[in-house]
Amino acid sequence: MGTHVLFWIAFNLFVLGMLALDLGVFRRKAHAVTLREALAWSAVWIALALLFNLVIYLWQGPRAALEFLAGYLIEKSLSVDNIFVFVLIFSYFRVPGAYQHKVLFWGILGALIMRAVFIAAGVALIQRFHAVIYVFGAFLVATGVRMALQKDKEIHPERNPVLALLRRVMPVTDGYEGDRFLVRREGRRAATPLLVVLLIVETTDLIFAVDSIPAILAITLDPFIVYTSNVFAILGLRALYFALAGVIELFHYLHYGLSAILVFVGVKMLLTDLYKIPIAPALAVVAGILLISVAASLRWPAAQARSRTGPDVRGEP
Repeated sequence: MGTHVLFWIAFNLFVLGMLALDLGVFRRKAHAVTLREALAWSAVWIALALLFNLVIYLWQGPRAALEFLAGYLIEKSLSVDNIFVFVLIFSYFRVPGAYQHKVLFWGILGALIMRAVFIAAGVALIQRFHAVIYVFGAFLVATGVRMALQKDKEIHPERNPVLALLRRVMPVTDGYEGDRFLVRREGRRAATPLLVVLLIVETTDLIFAVDSIPAILAITLDPFIVYTSNVFAILGLRALYFALAGVIELFHYLHYGLSAILVFVGVKMLLTDLYKIPIAPALAVVAGILLISVAASLRWPAAQARSRTGPDVRGEP
């Protein structure tokens, strides 16, 4: 993979250690995450990412460091879209605040595995079949345009095939059973609504990965840079969710900024054989788009906030 296997092992051990520390030490008792706690953990994950970026700089040089920073910024910005959908999902199923962290913890753990598979497949495809880069580029441009034209985000759990399969395999309890995913009722194992939410979070992230992985492959094909920047962005997603969940709708123009970023990286891919846009200008464009969309959202606030309600999580009439 171009990087010594020890670095891969060390990085993944670091990730597992942080996850174990998070769940086993700081999260032994379920509780609603406070804004102060969320901001503190967000700062920790951002600081760790920047520290790792410094390690990349000292180890592989400025180009690799810029590639990591650009990839991290793209993945971090695209994860804001995930946050908006997570807000919809948790609101739809009325998930108590004390249980949301556990869902995101296991959801993100699954996302790390899926992203690793997607990254390996994407890099292998581009390296073996160069023309695939044009397919990815066209896909990103089309996705960015579709995102810009999409007025409202909606979730339809009843259409989720994984959820339909779950209902065929086992019953779903009427309400939440603490923070448990599975319980036993009348000698039979049953799923709780929390497992339903976890499955929907996992399948939603799978859809997001289809957009985000090609986006970072437009920056670099180094598997280690792609993987580590993805991992840092995902690991900080939980804290970012709890920090922004209450104010996410204030950034209503960010939706257009994210679509512009997807179009930009898609065009960068399509032009790869004609003109390679340097990493530093590409990073400046991505950062500039984010700053402009956030500033526009704060300067011209949305007229009204949306309201949400949710039906029976069992999907029964």
